[in-house]
Amino acid sequence: MASPRVFLIHALRESIGPANAAMLAGWPGARVANLLDDSLSADLAANRGMLDDAMVGRFMDLADYARRNGADGILFTCSAFGAAIDAVKATLPIPVLKPNEAALELALDQGARIALLATFQATIPSMTHELETMARARGIVPTIMTRVVDGALTALQGGDAAGHDARIVAAAADYAKVDALVLAQFSMARAAAGIPAGRRRVITTPDSAVAKLRGLVQGRPAGAT
Repeated sequence: MASPRVFLIHALRESIGPANAAMLAGWPGARVANLLDDSLSADLAANRGMLDDAMVGRFMDLADYARRNGADGILFTCSAFGAAIDAVKATLPIPVLKPNEAALELALDQGARIALLATFQATIPSMTHELETMARARGIVPTIMTRVVDGALTALQGGDAAGHDARIVAAAADYAKVDALVLAQFSMARAAAGIPAGRRRVITTPDSAVAKLRGLVQGRPAGAT
């Protein structure tokens, strides 16, 4: 039997490396294909974070391309497009995963005080809504703290990876007493090693997403071997 074929669909060029590294570490037997449309993030920012029908249609087109080319599962890697990804999930018969689903589930497992750090402004409303919806389904009333780490993404896009990481580490220091600290963007995962955990759980999105998608595609619980 051929190895599962997984499409990673990106709206930020900086998500490609972390997503592929997580696939290699957590699902080395999968065949990975990458699709990138980095105009999506620019267009969403220009539209003040509002998803319109045309943008949802672009997500449907990308997912349909993956389906027609043998995808056994799809992982979207940009966290600002939750509603568009939900539309894809409702139409395709294969597993489709939002980038933050697994990370937010893991965060709620730790407790009700959760901090969300992002480097892309439009991520925060989408991700907060997802977390509130998950918490409500569990009967939890969460305390959610959010921050956009100013200048971090610009630094990374300009080749200053160290500056990107330092900004995230500095922002994380303000949330030492939460139960979980979630780094929202796939591109932020590289900064996690510099953040002391303490009593909180520091959660990145790529590894948890890969484990969950592997479980869905292979029909077993995430993390099973």
